[in-house]
Amino acid sequence: MVTLACTGRPAKTIGEEASQIKSVITAQYRKISPELAKEMIDSGEELILVDVRTASEFNQGHIPGAILIPNETIGSTPPSELSDKEALILVYCRSGNRSAQAARKLVSMGYINVYDFGGITNWPYEVVR
Repeated sequence: MVTLACTGRPAKTIGEEASQIKSVITAQYRKISPELAKEMIDSGEELILVDVRTASEFNQGHIPGAILIPNETIGSTPPSELSDKEALILVYCRSGNRSAQAARKLVSMGYINVYDFGGITNWPYEVVR
């Protein structure tokens, strides 16, 4: 006995399925090295450097040009400091855990150019104290 079911929806073409797969793949943040992050910062390209640590940690030392948006304040509503979802955004924290969490949250809200370079503990360059 053979049973067939019909959903009433047209079958997807291979192109449509590939498009959906592509959108899933591109909806991710990119993990980069501190060295590449430094190159991006020094390139002069417009970007937003986001420190997702606490205010206390930020005040103890941060990367020049960084803005503070603590990870625990990033929810389901886009942060007011990040109005452009197509902006190039580099995130970091202390060790890399909170920056990965923040990057995932930003991507889930529709940000498309999010880069995580881990923790400031691995940053061998200048820090503002």
